[in-house]
Amino acid sequence: MPYLTDNAQPDNTIKIATFNLCNYLAPPDAFYDFENIYSQEQWDRKQTWIRTYLEDHQPDVVGFQEVFSSPSLQQLTKESGYAYFTVIDEPNVVDDYIYDSPVVAIASRFPITGFSAVPEDANLNGPLGISDSFSFSRKPLRATIQLPQLGECDFYVVHFKSKRPIVDEGFRQINIDTAFYSEIAADNLRAEILGQWASTQQRSAEAAQLINAIWKRKMKSGLPAILMGDFNDELETSVLHHLLADGGRQKNDAFSNAISQRFRLQQSWSLFQASLCHREFSKLAVSGSVNDIAEQNVPIPSKHPAPYTFYYGAKGMVLDYILLSGEFDASFDESLAEVYDYHLYDKHLINPSYDIDSHSTDHAVVMISLLIRQ
Repeated sequence: MPYLTDNAQPDNTIKIATFNLCNYLAPPDAFYDFENIYSQEQWDRKQTWIRTYLEDHQPDVVGFQEVFSSPSLQQLTKESGYAYFTVIDEPNVVDDYIYDSPVVAIASRFPITGFSAVPEDANLNGPLGISDSFSFSRKPLRATIQLPQLGECDFYVVHFKSKRPIVDEGFRQINIDTAFYSEIAADNLRAEILGQWASTQQRSAEAAQLINAIWKRKMKSGLPAILMGDFNDELETSVLHHLLADGGRQKNDAFSNAISQRFRLQQSWSLFQASLCHREFSKLAVSGSVNDIAEQNVPIPSKHPAPYTFYYGAKGMVLDYILLSGEFDASFDESLAEVYDYHLYDKHLINPSYDIDSHSTDHAVVMISLLIRQ
């Protein structure tokens, strides 16, 4: 589902994608349960599907989530033209060949000059009301990549805690051996609600720790930042919207505004919509002045909500995002590039073909094109 009106893109563009692979684990190992093992045919189909996407759409940098078999993914991406690959964690082995806790990874056509796990800042736990034992449910990855014409850029790949309830026996407070069935059912429901609340708190803490790490790193390095991944929630929620850092009250002069514009992250979809509107307006302005356009009441493309990247039954939602710092905001005087295109690959979700898509992924793949300023 491309949104750019032009078929061809300029040469000076860089494509960036976020890609949830959905249980990427080579047989004969199992994910979460001993029955969840791909046959060799199913695994080959999954590999082919991923390879086909990469070769057809040619992203230059790809952030991956739900990676169990990182060596297999590194080999696949290498064969597809990605000379650079890194991962900073390993999945958890539950029992012999059963795995849980998949990790994130990144592949790039351009050199990765440095990488690390994003650290938790224990000093923030108290002020944020976070448990002293807090840790990310999945370690976020930072990779510094040398982009052509732009120089080094920090890429962050994240997979926030899911909405699945956290299971804790402390949520249950009755004796199931002596309780009535209705009491057990009510207690189970209460425990599930509390587990969902705990998941929300974990996701909120992860977002707070992550944005703190991104800003501290940027204050030290001065590098542009790009955050991408599966957020497992919609960005507009109270849990995650602070990632956009648009609620600050200290922007009281031109200098503060410039700092805010450079540091704050913005959603790629919003930046693309703004860029598209600017381009359409510029085309109209070629044949007349801006005042003429206003007097003629010429329509300018309106902003639309971001397209869904995930479906739960019939309900669509946006869970997969690419956020960018001010260096990629065309309205910022010191910007280096703009979001020229936004592409959503979701055919396997809305119009699947079993022979092709049976072992693809349950998320859409989000890809943007950055147009480098000349």
